[in-house]
Amino acid sequence: MHWNRIAIAATALFLGISELAQAEEMDFASWGGAYQDGIHKAWIQPFSTETGILVNEDTDPKLAKIKAMVDTNSVSWDVVTAGGGTLMQGVKQGLFEKLTGAVDESHAFPSARNDYGAPSEIFSTLIGFSTQAFPVGGKQPKTFADFWDVKTFPGKRAMPNNPDTVLEAALLADGVPADKVYSTLSTPAGLQRAIDKVKALKPDIAIWWANGAQPVQALASGSVTLALGWNGRFQAGIDQNLPIAMAWDESIAQVGYFMIVKGAPHKAQAVKFLNYIETPEAQSRFSNYVAYGPMTLIEPARAERLPTTPARMKNTLFEDIAWWSEHGAEANERYTGMMQGQ
Repeated sequence: MHWNRIAIAATALFLGISELAQAEEMDFASWGGAYQDGIHKAWIQPFSTETGILVNEDTDPKLAKIKAMVDTNSVSWDVVTAGGGTLMQGVKQGLFEKLTGAVDESHAFPSARNDYGAPSEIFSTLIGFSTQAFPVGGKQPKTFADFWDVKTFPGKRAMPNNPDTVLEAALLADGVPADKVYSTLSTPAGLQRAIDKVKALKPDIAIWWANGAQPVQALASGSVTLALGWNGRFQAGIDQNLPIAMAWDESIAQVGYFMIVKGAPHKAQAVKFLNYIETPEAQSRFSNYVAYGPMTLIEPARAERLPTTPARMKNTLFEDIAWWSEHGAEANERYTGMMQGQ
C-alpha cells in the first residue's frame, strides 16, 4: 500500500504535471500501524515539507522481499526499517548500502551506531496482557517465566513468527541468567533448549504474528490473554483505552534501524532522509507519537512512557546483533521448522 499517493496527487494538481515530473522523490517501506503513522508524522511529513522530496510509503519490508529485489536488479524501495538482528542478517547477505561517512550518527548513543543502518529508536519486546483476564488487584504476569506458566496465567498466547527476541525470552523463562543467554544460545544444546522451550508452549499459542498490530488486536478482542510484542504497539493500545497492560519486570531491548537498500534508485534522497532523522530535533519528536526511546536524551516527563528509563534498563537484555548476524539464518530455519511441526 502506498500511503502517500493522495498527497502526491494533490501536489500534482497544485504544481502541474511538468513540475511534478522534476520533483525529487524516494520510496520508503516499514511495518504499518501506529509505528509507521508515527514515522510519517514525526519524520516523513516534515522532511517532505522542508526539502520538497516526496516520500512514497509502502509496508512489509521482509528480508526475503528485499533479497529478491536486489538479486533481480529490480529494487523499488530506497529506505527500509528493521531491528538490529535483521539488519545484520541483511548485511551478511549484501542487501544494504554502507553508510559510513554519508550519514552523521554522532548524536546517537555510541553503542547503537552502525556502518549499514542509521539508528532510529530503542524499543522493547515484553509481555502485554489482558487486564480483563488479569485485573488490577489480582495476580498479574511480570516475567517471561510467567508467560510460559499456563497454569497460573491461563489463556491463549500470541507470539512473533520469527525468533528475534523470542529465543532470548525462552531462555530467560527457563532460568538462564541474562548475562549467559547468548553464550548459551551459541551452543547447539542451548539453541535446542530455546527451541524446545517455545515448542512446549505451542498448544497454547493461538497466533504467530507477523505484524506488530496483531498482538494488540488479539488482546483487545479477547482471543489471547497474553502476548509477546513491542512496547510501542501495546502503549498505542493503552492510549486508545484498550484493556491492555505491560509487564516491565523483564524485557529485551532492540535498536531500530533505517537502511538504504543496495542499488536504491533514489540513493541521494535516501541519504538526505537518514541524515534528517538522525538530528536531535527530529529524534525528539518521534516519542510524541510512539512510545519508543530516542537515540538522544529526552525530558524526564516523556521518558516515563518509554523503555529507556534507568529502572527499565536495569531489567532489560539488549539484543546482541552480532550473535544474530552469525547465527540468525540457522535460528530462523530451526524456528520456522518448529512452527511448522518439523
